Amino acid sequence: MNAITRHNLPDTPILRHLSDRRLMRCFSYVDGRWCGAADGGLLAVSDPATGAWLGDVACLGADDSALAVDAAQRAFASWSAMLPQDRAAILRRWFELMQENREDLALLMTLEQGKPLSESRGEIDYAASFLEFYAEEARRPNIEGITSHLPDAEVELWREPAGVAALVTPWNFPAAMLTRKAGAALAAGCTVLAHPSAETPFSALALAELAERAGVPAGVFNVVTGLAPVVVKAWTDDPRVRVLSFTGSTEVGRLLYEASAASIKTLVLELGGHAPVLVFDDAPLERAVTETIKAKFATSGQDCLGANRIFVQRGIYDAFCARFAEATGALSVGAGMEDPDIGPLMNEKAVAKQEAHVADALARGARLLCGGARHAKGPLFYQPTVLADVPAEAAILHEETFGPVAAIIPFDTEEEVTTRANDTEYGLVAYLHTQDPRRIYRLSRALQFGMVAVNRTKVTGAPIPFGGFKQSGLGREGSRFGLEAFTEIKYVCRDWG
Repeated sequence: MNAITRHNLPDTPILRHLSDRRLMRCFSYVDGRWCGAADGGLLAVSDPATGAWLGDVACLGADDSALAVDAAQRAFASWSAMLPQDRAAILRRWFELMQENREDLALLMTLEQGKPLSESRGEIDYAASFLEFYAEEARRPNIEGITSHLPDAEVELWREPAGVAALVTPWNFPAAMLTRKAGAALAAGCTVLAHPSAETPFSALALAELAERAGVPAGVFNVVTGLAPVVVKAWTDDPRVRVLSFTGSTEVGRLLYEASAASIKTLVLELGGHAPVLVFDDAPLERAVTETIKAKFATSGQDCLGANRIFVQRGIYDAFCARFAEATGALSVGAGMEDPDIGPLMNEKAVAKQEAHVADALARGARLLCGGARHAKGPLFYQPTVLADVPAEAAILHEETFGPVAAIIPFDTEEEVTTRANDTEYGLVAYLHTQDPRRIYRLSRALQFGMVAVNRTKVTGAPIPFGGFKQSGLGREGSRFGLEAFTEIKYVCRDWG
């Protein structure tokens, strides 16, 4: 790696939007220094709304990535030995700095990710909440004691930090997915290697700048930019990296699972969702439509919690479809800086997937109620789209669309829809709309998902354990359970002699 000693920045378009220009960082942050790649490699980052160049970031190689492990390993002894209240104070200060710089952080995110500005502000609040939460949890990483089973022996259980933790974060939530992981890891006493998506690196680098200001010591929090297959492979291969936490697709999660096997790492995998929505005919129509619109179109549909299969009981099916299509057609579309309802998709591949899923569903007999094509706003925009009467064999009912296309399916009985909702390899979240308390209980039990939202959409937050069943991942993030992956339990059995 080449250390960067100057603090002046290249003149990039993003700078004119920022109050604090030093939040725009173009270099990796390793061992308390801003570093370029040893070979000088760069990656270009563009605005998905316009295609305009936003800036370049350092593209670190495998050797550079290995040096980051060295730095994190060196820092581990002192960070893990630090008093919990001192780690907590640093995390608390990092949280405060995120609050103070909320607008700049939101602007950075909207420019590189494309999401509407109000959603970016919401994500910054959400991201900061994990640092606040884990600042408190850092003080109490305790476990229950046990009574000795041996005569004249004293038994103790200690929860100790696991070691160096590698965090691999996605482009759709570039701030919140980093702080949710890093807050827990740092509170537990681990040191961190973070790799942000090459499409949205500026948010993570801005957080590194604020971490440095908050007093995070050198080597404790490192952000390594570059290409994931190169950067992350150096970490999966290295036995000093004891924990790997990843948010992204199930397909990539499987590859990381396999790559981590040789060194027997602890894994936290937050993977695909393919969420069902179950709307029964006793549900208030307007509320069900409003909440399902939220569940489908947040982050322009690019959300692992996004509603992908909307099952509506036949008694209200026609009315729901008509009202849902009307509400969808009224959604505004535009660049994130305009703060619309729907922004651009992340890349051409994402747009092509919308086209493919719509074409496949229509060819199989689905009805198009609105949308169904690219939007005139630009090449990465797709019209908010509603498909009705989607047949069971349609690809959209088996694959995550990850975009603004809604698929609606009628059903008749509770047993039928429960079977269909569970008929997937995924199991992250399910949404249920009904007024029947017995049905709420039955389905909350029967739905094979890690989270069930009843008559509402928003369920996430720092105090809750986020995660899913089946191939939606391993482990939980957030809450006190989010600390567990970053710790080991040590058992001490002592005889005083």
